[in-house]
Amino acid sequence: MAALYEGFTLCGLVPTQNASDSPIQGIELDGDSDHAVVTDSTRSVTLYKVSDQKPLGSWTVKQGQLLTCPAVCNFQTKEYVVVSDNKVIRVWKDEDLNIDKAFKATVSADVWRVHSAPGGEPVVLFQRGAVRLLDSLLSAPQQPIEDVLSEEEVIRWSTNIVAEKQHFVLFTTEQKGEHFLYVQRLNPNTLQKYRLEREDSGAPPLSFSASLRDKHINLLYLYPNGCVYQSVVAVRGPVELEGVQTLPRSLRLRLPVGEGKLGAASAVALDEAHVAVVGMPHPSARTGKDFLCIWNTNFQTLQAGKEMVGRIHGPVWCYLGKLFVPHGKALSVIPYECQKSSLASALGKLRHAGIAVSKSSVAVPSWNSLLHGDQPQGPAKIVDTRKSKLSRKSQSATALNVDQVLELIKTGPVEEVQREVEALVSRGDAQDLQLSVGQLACHLVARSQAETAFYTPGALAQLVQTQCLCHSVCPDLLLLALEHKDYFLCQLCLQLFPDIPEVVTCACLKTFISVPDGDVEMVSLEPDSVSFMEGLVAAGDRGGQQNGFSPPLFEEDSCDAHHQPKPPQHQDKKNPTLQLEACPVGLHKAVLLNEVLQTAYSDNFLLPHLKDLNAQQVILFLQYLQFVYLKFSQDVYTQTPGLRSPTMTQIIDWLCLLLDAHFTVLVMAPDAKGLLSNLESFVKSQVKLFSELGKIEGSLQELHKMKLSKDISQYSIEVIELF
Repeated sequence: MAALYEGFTLCGLVPTQNASDSPIQGIELDGDSDHAVVTDSTRSVTLYKVSDQKPLGSWTVKQGQLLTCPAVCNFQTKEYVVVSDNKVIRVWKDEDLNIDKAFKATVSADVWRVHSAPGGEPVVLFQRGAVRLLDSLLSAPQQPIEDVLSEEEVIRWSTNIVAEKQHFVLFTTEQKGEHFLYVQRLNPNTLQKYRLEREDSGAPPLSFSASLRDKHINLLYLYPNGCVYQSVVAVRGPVELEGVQTLPRSLRLRLPVGEGKLGAASAVALDEAHVAVVGMPHPSARTGKDFLCIWNTNFQTLQAGKEMVGRIHGPVWCYLGKLFVPHGKALSVIPYECQKSSLASALGKLRHAGIAVSKSSVAVPSWNSLLHGDQPQGPAKIVDTRKSKLSRKSQSATALNVDQVLELIKTGPVEEVQREVEALVSRGDAQDLQLSVGQLACHLVARSQAETAFYTPGALAQLVQTQCLCHSVCPDLLLLALEHKDYFLCQLCLQLFPDIPEVVTCACLKTFISVPDGDVEMVSLEPDSVSFMEGLVAAGDRGGQQNGFSPPLFEEDSCDAHHQPKPPQHQDKKNPTLQLEACPVGLHKAVLLNEVLQTAYSDNFLLPHLKDLNAQQVILFLQYLQFVYLKFSQDVYTQTPGLRSPTMTQIIDWLCLLLDAHFTVLVMAPDAKGLLSNLESFVKSQVKLFSELGKIEGSLQELHKMKLSKDISQYSIEVIELF
């Protein structure tokens, strides 16, 4: 299986004068996965720290000059290289503030790209196909450059790969409707030329990507008709004879593009079984919308999808578990994950920990027995009787397929729709469950929005539990569940949807914190999360000390002073939050709040929506966070492994976000005075803890450096001198 997680905006994009051009020329890594060098389509190069979405440096050429290829990082010298006005190569370092004052050299021919990869020296590819190592070129910039390409042959795409200490430069060209692949090996220099097979329509490929797997270079290319082909070039082996060789290809994926053709789509290989495609319509969504999708090429199934707002701009870049997608007015970074491919996971049949799996009365063969030949254990055998055969024959004759169920959803009664949807999902012979689940959910939600009397909670919950849904596929599902006060469905969506927007997360928080406890206590929720809260509330009230915090408030302000807790009779009776005798919210409301705490988010997008909460809601939520923090800090509390629960880090992060969003209001609110005072003790206790840890840091380091004596017997007394 594969998943797309909640993304974030790395930077904004400035629209180009030509609407068909991309605002981004290229994105390259700078040493690690958390630093990216972004080159726009005009004059600027910017270095970003990806995790913080912060620009660390920006360099711009003068007005009238133009960057004509993406900037790259020279991994050997830690310098940046870019080309302006086709012939001027510029080299600079992090500390250089002005790119015009850095080193530059003018070469004798137009440059197509500069390529760099870890473990190899940067190479320069010229527009006429010649290749030079950067250092040798800069030592003699005006050296003559030969023409490799024939007349009217132009480069369309290029990249480089370092494999087994061998440097390869790959580039594709186009000449009179024909497309070719050149493979340039360096040290020794050899050049191979391959002809790509033509499509019947004669349309050119929309995108190329190359990857190294099993000592072979895999070239992946996408055509407008939705066909994704793969060609393989061996890294080792004898060089082909002179002349143009035909490059064999295999069809890896046929995308459902509908009646039209793809426009600015792009495909990139994620691993041996998954391909990310951007700029194509989602099979279960309305036309006219572009999505980022991950497809399984082994089984031709859609694994994950996310709608991209705005027009797609050209290619997609993939680096170490992150996809960089320019669309609309933003460059988005979307983390992804691909698990090992198997037929069971591709069809959504695997059981997942912590998720209830409905048991069907129909006997379904095990995927393990089909894939690996495993024999069922136990003496029980299924005996086919005449009655059972007739029963199965009757069930298969009356069972509805996906199209029939979709038609039934439009006009059928609630009970019949719910029954047929659940039967379709639970049947072992349901075809293409990955695609049909999204269609079923969208149709159910659409009718529920149109008809207030129509709502199928059981069917929607079962569709979510298949784990084939995400918020991008059916964006109105979670809001519909909130509207109908279907808190169990809300909990499932928060647990299983990896791409919930921050505005929806805040809508859930506002609803959960405002609902009366009595309205939620009768609702059936996920058992593990309820068990966690029951154990947390039942934990002993005696004060322990962990993480440097003890529940009674400190009397002194100094972090290093000796603090004595107040006697119980002197504690402020007007401030019940100091004793925390009970959870400030009901048990089931606390379960729902825990789901919000564990939802993925980005600080920059969440903070504005948190300001929509009123003062009373914020105070109540802070009191609950404080309650959970204190329970976690007690020595008497031990969490049961395997139960779904928030972490200490998540609790502290939400505390900080709430205080950032509402600090001014809380300072002025009389009800929050005691709460803020108690939260202040959190900070003091943490400072005191780390201060004490800092005092013994040197001793711990000395112990770590010491070598244990090898001749120590079972009993010995040693004197250890630290200083």
